[in-house]
Amino acid sequence: MTADVRDIGALDGVRVLDLTRVLSGPFCTMMLADQGAEVVKIEIPGRGDDARHVGPPFQEGESAFFVSINRNKKSLTLNLKREGGTGLLKRLAQHADVLVENYRPGVATKLGIDYATLSQVNPRLVYCSISGFGQTGPYSSYPGYNFTVQALSGVMTVSGEPGSKPYPVGISMGDIPAGMFAAYAISTALFQRERTGKGTYIDIGMLDCLIAMMEFPLVRYGMTGACPPAIGKYNPSITPFGILDTADASIAIAAGNDKLWVLLCEVLERPDLLDDPEYATNPLRTENQSVLYAELTRTLKTKPASEWLRLLVGAGIPAGRVNTVAEVFHDPQVAARSMIQTVAQPGAGDISIAGTPVKIGAGEPAAPRPAPRLGEHAAEVLGDWLGLSVSEIDECRRDGVL
Repeated sequence: MTADVRDIGALDGVRVLDLTRVLSGPFCTMMLADQGAEVVKIEIPGRGDDARHVGPPFQEGESAFFVSINRNKKSLTLNLKREGGTGLLKRLAQHADVLVENYRPGVATKLGIDYATLSQVNPRLVYCSISGFGQTGPYSSYPGYNFTVQALSGVMTVSGEPGSKPYPVGISMGDIPAGMFAAYAISTALFQRERTGKGTYIDIGMLDCLIAMMEFPLVRYGMTGACPPAIGKYNPSITPFGILDTADASIAIAAGNDKLWVLLCEVLERPDLLDDPEYATNPLRTENQSVLYAELTRTLKTKPASEWLRLLVGAGIPAGRVNTVAEVFHDPQVAARSMIQTVAQPGAGDISIAGTPVKIGAGEPAAPRPAPRLGEHAAEVLGDWLGLSVSEIDECRRDGVL
């Protein structure tokens, strides 16, 4: 390749108006910004995105939560409760390729910035709405948060130990998939626009996205009529496929087929398990998994995790240490893939953030830019997009629009 697409970004030249806050929407627009889109974050004057106030931890007043999902963006404050604010947004929408909002359904229409209105001023606009439950259905007007969406999706009932009460997943599984599906949908719609010349409307519901990720438990219930239990440390359909203890640490072993089962028995030097008819097939191993896991653990506890992992991975068996977050920071594979990066956040100094998992082209990903300070890019955006002069921008400030 004579040029690396990462040098310019796959979405270089795409302009995005980001009217989202907290997590699902900002995660979506961060994904777009990571690929070179110019993302302008529209925030409430004087306060900004609620995520700016989520903590601890804070570093010199900067919310770690906000910094983690708002890199590579610009910030412009607009008072959308004033006609001057919505007027500026409509003018900006004329020059935008994408608009993303995560208001509760009906709010954008009330403000006069819904798709029906903005598509009149820009027929090429790709407009994406992210909400807890989508724009239709009996829950559409309900507020949606990660915690409640996890509860409604059923994911809490398959998390935790078997027999335990429902337990939430330890990351924002209600929000992040919605942001990812939204970024995917937007990219698809932009591709479609290249063919048709027209924009479109995208409706993303957080619950829908988490239901989509519950594909196996849902199919399992549909086939058996029995609610899947909490999985805990062991997969309910594949054995051995779980977390097991060694002499000094826990490791995950995923012997997902009969060939890997044979290799595992060879590495563990347990021909008796291989010869036992109760473990001859995966269904039989799963049926008898409690006894089998006890036998495997008895052998694994004779050596430290590092020694077992050397033997297991060397034999081609999927296995890995159960890392703490601290250990992830120092994992050589994570470092090799640039998945922990540092941003120099103005006023707060260096802050570590997760890198982008999307690698397009050769070479290293571009170094991330810090999350924007509130309203930092007002003059730049209004000047570049709308051609407003300094005096006109100052007048907007005096009128309480910015």
